[in-house]
Amino acid sequence: MVTAFITVAAIAWFCQLIFGGWQLRQFNRAFDSLCQKGRVGVGRSGGRFKPRVVVAIALDEDNKVCDSLIMRGITVFARPMKIQAINGISLQELRPDVIFPHDSLCQNALSLALNLKHV
Repeated sequence: MVTAFITVAAIAWFCQLIFGGWQLRQFNRAFDSLCQKGRVGVGRSGGRFKPRVVVAIALDEDNKVCDSLIMRGITVFARPMKIQAINGISLQELRPDVIFPHDSLCQNALSLALNLKHV
Protein backbone atom coordinates (compact mmCIF):
# COMPACT_ATOMS: atom_id res chain seq x y z
CA MET A 1 0.00 0.00 0.00
CA VAL A 2 2.78 2.44 0.88
CA THR A 3 4.68 1.54 -2.27
CA ALA A 4 1.61 2.25 -4.41
CA PHE A 5 1.15 5.62 -2.70
CA ILE A 6 4.79 6.57 -3.26
CA THR A 7 4.56 5.49 -6.91
CA VAL A 8 1.43 7.57 -7.52
CA ALA A 9 3.00 10.57 -5.79
CA ALA A 10 6.18 10.23 -7.89
CA ILE A 11 4.17 10.00 -11.11
CA ALA A 12 2.09 13.07 -10.12
CA TRP A 13 5.27 15.01 -9.29
CA PHE A 14 6.84 14.04 -12.62
CA CYS A 15 3.70 15.10 -14.51
CA GLN A 16 3.74 18.42 -12.64
CA LEU A 17 7.34 18.99 -13.75
CA ILE A 18 6.57 18.15 -17.37
CA PHE A 19 3.41 20.29 -17.60
CA GLY A 20 5.03 23.15 -15.65
CA GLY A 21 7.94 23.20 -18.09
CA TRP A 22 5.51 23.14 -21.01
CA GLN A 23 3.58 26.08 -19.55
CA LEU A 24 6.78 28.02 -18.97
CA ARG A 25 7.92 27.39 -22.53
CA GLN A 26 4.54 28.61 -23.90
CA PHE A 27 4.74 31.78 -21.82
CA ASN A 28 8.37 32.46 -22.80
CA ARG A 29 7.54 32.15 -26.50
CA ALA A 30 4.62 34.57 -26.17
CA PHE A 31 6.72 36.94 -24.05
CA ASP A 32 9.64 36.88 -26.51
CA SER A 33 7.35 37.83 -29.38
CA LEU A 34 5.90 40.61 -27.22
CA CYS A 35 9.38 41.96 -26.41
CA GLN A 36 10.19 42.28 -30.12
CA LYS A 37 7.30 44.72 -30.59
CA GLY A 38 8.39 47.44 -28.15
CA ARG A 39 8.90 48.31 -24.51
CA VAL A 40 7.25 45.78 -22.21
CA GLY A 41 5.65 46.13 -18.80
CA VAL A 42 4.80 43.06 -16.72
CA GLY A 43 2.51 42.74 -13.71
CA ARG A 44 1.57 39.77 -11.57
CA SER A 45 -1.07 39.33 -8.91
CA GLY A 46 -2.59 36.49 -6.98
CA GLY A 47 -1.56 34.45 -4.04
CA ARG A 48 -0.88 30.94 -2.94
CA PHE A 49 -4.54 29.90 -2.96
CA LYS A 50 -5.89 32.45 -5.45
CA PRO A 51 -5.62 32.16 -9.21
CA ARG A 52 -2.47 33.90 -10.38
CA VAL A 53 -2.68 36.49 -13.12
CA VAL A 54 0.22 37.68 -15.27
CA VAL A 55 -0.32 40.61 -17.62
CA ALA A 56 2.30 41.90 -20.06
CA ILE A 57 1.85 44.87 -22.38
CA ALA A 58 4.07 46.07 -25.22
CA LEU A 59 4.17 49.79 -26.00
CA ASP A 60 5.28 51.37 -29.25
CA GLU A 61 7.28 54.60 -29.55
CA ASP A 62 4.08 56.67 -29.14
CA ASN A 63 3.28 54.95 -25.79
CA LYS A 64 0.33 53.11 -27.31
CA VAL A 65 -0.34 49.46 -26.64
CA CYS A 66 0.71 47.48 -29.70
CA ASP A 67 0.26 44.01 -28.16
CA SER A 68 -0.50 42.35 -24.85
CA LEU A 69 -0.95 39.02 -23.15
CA ILE A 70 -2.66 37.69 -20.08
CA MET A 71 -2.21 34.36 -18.38
CA ARG A 72 -4.43 33.43 -15.46
CA GLY A 73 -5.28 30.28 -13.60
CA ILE A 74 -4.36 27.91 -10.82
CA THR A 75 -3.20 24.92 -12.81
CA VAL A 76 -0.43 24.26 -15.30
CA PHE A 77 -3.05 24.29 -18.06
CA ALA A 78 -3.30 28.11 -18.08
CA ARG A 79 -2.16 29.52 -21.42
CA PRO A 80 -1.16 33.04 -22.48
CA MET A 81 -3.89 34.86 -24.39
CA LYS A 82 -4.06 38.29 -26.01
CA ILE A 83 -6.09 41.17 -24.58
CA GLN A 84 -7.70 42.58 -27.72
CA ALA A 85 -9.61 45.32 -25.87
CA ILE A 86 -6.51 47.40 -25.08
CA ASN A 87 -4.71 47.39 -28.45
CA GLY A 88 -4.15 50.92 -29.72
CA ILE A 89 -4.95 52.65 -26.42
CA SER A 90 -2.36 55.07 -25.09
CA LEU A 91 -0.64 54.43 -21.78
CA GLN A 92 -2.29 57.44 -20.11
CA GLU A 93 -5.79 56.32 -21.13
CA LEU A 94 -5.53 52.78 -19.79
CA ARG A 95 -7.70 52.27 -16.73
CA PRO A 96 -7.60 48.76 -15.22
CA ASP A 97 -10.98 49.18 -13.48
CA VAL A 98 -12.65 49.90 -16.85
CA ILE A 99 -10.93 47.09 -18.74
CA PHE A 100 -11.51 44.45 -16.04
CA PRO A 101 -14.54 45.78 -14.12
CA HIS A 102 -15.28 42.61 -12.14
CA ASP A 103 -11.83 41.05 -11.72
CA SER A 104 -9.66 42.65 -9.05
CA LEU A 105 -6.73 40.28 -9.70
CA CYS A 106 -6.58 41.31 -13.37
CA GLN A 107 -6.93 44.98 -12.38
CA ASN A 108 -3.99 44.67 -10.00
CA ALA A 109 -1.81 42.84 -12.53
CA LEU A 110 -2.58 45.40 -15.25
CA SER A 111 -1.86 48.34 -12.96
CA LEU A 112 1.50 46.77 -12.07
CA ALA A 113 2.26 46.25 -15.77
CA LEU A 114 1.54 49.91 -16.46
CA ASN A 115 4.31 50.95 -14.04
CA LEU A 116 7.21 50.57 -16.47
CA LYS A 117 10.66 50.50 -14.91
CA HIS A 118 12.35 52.53 -17.67
CA VAL A 119 10.03 55.05 -19.28
